[in-house]
Amino acid sequence: MPAKVVEECAKLLAAQELNIAFAESATVGRMAAEFGLTDEAGKILKGGIVCYDAGVKEDLLKVDDELVEQFSPESAEVTEAAAKGLRALMPASIHVAITGLTCPGGSESEEKPVGTMFIHCISDQFEFADRIEFTGGKEVIIMKCIEHFAGKLIQKISPDH
Repeated sequence: MPAKVVEECAKLLAAQELNIAFAESATVGRMAAEFGLTDEAGKILKGGIVCYDAGVKEDLLKVDDELVEQFSPESAEVTEAAAKGLRALMPASIHVAITGLTCPGGSESEEKPVGTMFIHCISDQFEFADRIEFTGGKEVIIMKCIEHFAGKLIQKISPDH
């Protein structure tokens, strides 16, 4: 069952006849799955790509390998490039890319600890990027990120925004 904020976001997307596509690394498809479990899924969900491996980001989403080398696969720069690559690949009203560190073994550092997540969202009306740090286990970090994104998207697409 999706979180209430995801259900609210899906209803708002459907009411505005908007649809959404995801390129997910750290959230491993869970974002698309959560939106896919809403009653509005058939109206709002265009699709998703799980791009956990940097090679998938580079080959499928056309993220420049130099960006990956310079900033790491889990970075704001790579996340933005993935969102733009998704936009070129899959038609949708809103394109979202997510990367981050849900467990040790990636590019974590003191400046970028486990729990650091990057979101980049693009539409014709707005664009936003977020770097957020969450605590908890892998699934907790993923679900907090999904709920954070849904809340942020609600703010962007609300009629009173």
